[in-house]
Amino acid sequence: MATFIDLVSDTATQPSSGMRAFMAQAAVGDEQKQEDPTVNALQDRVAALLGKEAALYLPSATMANEIAVKVHTQPGDKVILDETSHIVTSEAGGPAVLSGVTLHPLRGIRGVFLAEQVEGAIGREGPHYPPARLVSVEQTANLGGGTVWPIERLRAVVDVARRHRLRTHMDGARLMNAAVASGVPAHEHARGFDTVTLCLTKGLGCPVGALLAGDRALIKDARRYKHLFGGAMRQAGIIAAAGLYALDHNVDRLAEDHTNAKILARGLAEIRGIRIEVEHVETNIVFFDVAGLGITAKDAVERLREQGVRMGATGHTQIRAVTHLDVSQADVERAAEIAQKVLGKAKAKTPGAG
Repeated sequence: MATFIDLVSDTATQPSSGMRAFMAQAAVGDEQKQEDPTVNALQDRVAALLGKEAALYLPSATMANEIAVKVHTQPGDKVILDETSHIVTSEAGGPAVLSGVTLHPLRGIRGVFLAEQVEGAIGREGPHYPPARLVSVEQTANLGGGTVWPIERLRAVVDVARRHRLRTHMDGARLMNAAVASGVPAHEHARGFDTVTLCLTKGLGCPVGALLAGDRALIKDARRYKHLFGGAMRQAGIIAAAGLYALDHNVDRLAEDHTNAKILARGLAEIRGIRIEVEHVETNIVFFDVAGLGITAKDAVERLREQGVRMGATGHTQIRAVTHLDVSQADVERAAEIAQKVLGKAKAKTPGAG
């Protein structure tokens, strides 16, 4: 099997030898009956980390988000969120299928919207209109380029929601990236949100798992939907142990991924014809556009792959690269050099050219 500098996603991370050893030694029990000590320890740890009363271990962050929508809404309700959010773009229509709700997407800036936009989206009351029930934010904003929601913006959105008696959810799949990048603890980002998702399989490097945190009553309801959606497990401590290991070993090092993303972005910016906003690379996600090279993203990605670098085409001319714990600074520097060599050969369009 070919060895790649794999920048396609931080979900490509492999469990380290230390993580694997820790998992192998985990105490286990029947998770479905809430008797697995390692799962229980992880749930308690994450609840405290996020400043919530309780947390629920789940197979994926998508399931966590969908359960959050379910516990907060009734069929016919409206959910307000950014148009680029994972719930909109990447959860297979789950809100409609599983909860019967409508989505009201907002056009934010790099995945971050304004409290005033929430106010405007709430709309009129009456039998002709779906009632607004839930506001959701994504921290960091993946398709916004890994943008970190500023704390004051989060507070403003929560304040509007509270004033209108709406529930709030944070899809914190990459919340720990936001905490490390901002220097603000995770519980401060999560403050005021009724529920928070935390994914373990991205920058934290676990092979499986996510958690949903909130107050005890909400998590009790969430546990029912965990069963309903097929997420209950048995001796899950073996995989939950990875989360405990990650919280001890893989959080502070996220800063390395952020530094490497900047290095990659600066290297890509040197290629004539590539459009990239280096100043907006805040965490571990880098987006760039190859339209100026006169090739498609698919073509560019294939050329890079042939030289041992994996990235992902996210649009006709847009590419995403994501740094993570399995990619070193040397790897990133090499990836930038390969991109300069491979993509630099493409004929850049002159200004004004079609």
